[in-house]
Amino acid sequence: MKSFTQAAKAATLTLIAGAAALTFASGAAQAAETATVEVLSIVEHPALDAIRDGVRDELKAAGYDAGKNLKWEYQSAQGNTGTAAQIARKFVGDNPSAIVAIATPSAQAVVAATKTVPVVYSGVTDPVAAQLVKTWAPSGTNVTGVSDKLPLDKQIALIKRVVPNAKNVGMVYNPGEANSVVVVKQLKTLLAQQGMTLKEAAAPRTVDIGPAAKSLIGKVDVIYTNTDNNVVSAYEALVKVADDAKIPLVAADTDSVKRGAVAALGIDYSDLGHQTGKVVVRILKGEKPGAIASETSNKLQLYVNPAAAQKQGVKLSDDLLKDATTVVK
Repeated sequence: MKSFTQAAKAATLTLIAGAAALTFASGAAQAAETATVEVLSIVEHPALDAIRDGVRDELKAAGYDAGKNLKWEYQSAQGNTGTAAQIARKFVGDNPSAIVAIATPSAQAVVAATKTVPVVYSGVTDPVAAQLVKTWAPSGTNVTGVSDKLPLDKQIALIKRVVPNAKNVGMVYNPGEANSVVVVKQLKTLLAQQGMTLKEAAAPRTVDIGPAAKSLIGKVDVIYTNTDNNVVSAYEALVKVADDAKIPLVAADTDSVKRGAVAALGIDYSDLGHQTGKVVVRILKGEKPGAIASETSNKLQLYVNPAAAQKQGVKLSDDLLKDATTVVK
């Protein structure tokens, strides 16, 4: 009888231990499931899409797999800042582990909506001018991220390699986008130092891009495009004008070369996405965004498109072709 009682007690203890283990395992699984990353992009175009995909791939490489131990949600504001603000408020209400905001208008919308939810911006040229952070150092707030800021002196050097005698540089941009306004201001100063002039053409909406580009015909030797989201999202409209008017296009993002620009010295936006994903992983593992300094990418790549050059009336030098990371066929 005694042995039976002891056996019963042992069995009971085993069941209790097993139940505790199951409870612990269940809790661990639930904890893993609580990792939630929500992504807001101002619009969909190749560069911003590459950031999004790079973030997701980096999270997966770190063990955060969407549909398994990660809840992933992506939304595009379709180029509308009002929609971006609505999505930002919705995301903040979800209280995710982190919000990734791609491009300046998205980041501004999210930062305006929360002071507590971790925010990681990406594809923002100047986060200080955009008032996302006060300095490039750790912010001490809920915001950090990765910038796509480019050295403009190297952009001007590329313009001169494509069009050696260029004096007047045209630029189509959205005056409502903080990054573009910063680039225009800096580019004016740098071009003036080299005896060159910037001619601006405002395009606050994507439908304005074609007419804005046409307004530069006869006034400029080359058109430079930064990573302005309106312009990049409807780049083909700009390319058509450039082809028809024989005005060379020099871009700041390499994807635009595939779409008809003559050349670009820029970063790989997929790499930028992976770099952004690494920051998100650090936050998911417990680091505070305010303790992580804003980052930039130093990996510049030179893309050239000889076919586009021919359409736009220039011949690329052998040296430029030789220096290219990628020659688009």
